[in-house]
Amino acid sequence: MTNEVPLRLAVIVGSVREGRQGRAVADWFLGTADDDEGLDLDVIDLAEVDLPLVLPGWGGTPSPEAVAALKDVSPRLAAADAFVVVTPEYNHSFPASLKNFVDWHHAQWQAKPVGFVSYGGLGGGLRAVEQLRLVFAELHAVTVRDSVSLHGPWSGLGEDGAPRDAAVCAGAAKGMLGQLAWWGRALRAARAERPYAG
Repeated sequence: MTNEVPLRLAVIVGSVREGRQGRAVADWFLGTADDDEGLDLDVIDLAEVDLPLVLPGWGGTPSPEAVAALKDVSPRLAAADAFVVVTPEYNHSFPASLKNFVDWHHAQWQAKPVGFVSYGGLGGGLRAVEQLRLVFAELHAVTVRDSVSLHGPWSGLGEDGAPRDAAVCAGAAKGMLGQLAWWGRALRAARAERPYAG
C-alpha cells in the first residue's frame, strides 16, 4: 500500500463572507489531514475564485470573465479523486458562493466522493451538510456518511479557528478521512477500469 499513488484531495473553502472563519477552519482541517501521507492536498478557496452569478444557457458559451475564472480551478476539480467541502451554515443552509461554484461544474464531480467539514451555531452546520448531500447526489457524487461539525464558532473555536475540543474534532476528521480515502481509491480504480457514463 505504500507504493499506491496518493489520493488527490481538493479541499473547498465555501464561504466568501467578510470576517469569515472558513479559512481558519480549513487550515485546522488541513493540519489534521496533513498527517496522512496517502493524501495530496489542494486547497480551493472560493474567496479567490471570481465566478459570475450568471450561468450561460444550455449549450451556450461562458462569458470571458467566467472562462478566466474557470481556467485555473476546473482542471483542479477534474484532477481530484475526492473532495472535502468546508462550509458554514447561513440561515439553515450553505452559502450562495458555494452553490454557484458547484453549479459551474458537472462532470468534475461525477463518481467521486465528497466529505464535509461544517461549522456554525448549535447545529454545527449540519443542516447545510444535509442539503449539500442532495445537491451532490444530483451530480452523481457519493457523499460519505461521517462529517466533521464544529459547533458554536463564538465559543467552540479559538481565535485561530481551531476547535477547543481538539481531540474529539480530530477524531471525527480522521474517521471521515478514512471513509473518504476508501471511497476515493475504490472509485478511482472503477473509473480507470470503466469510465463513468452518468
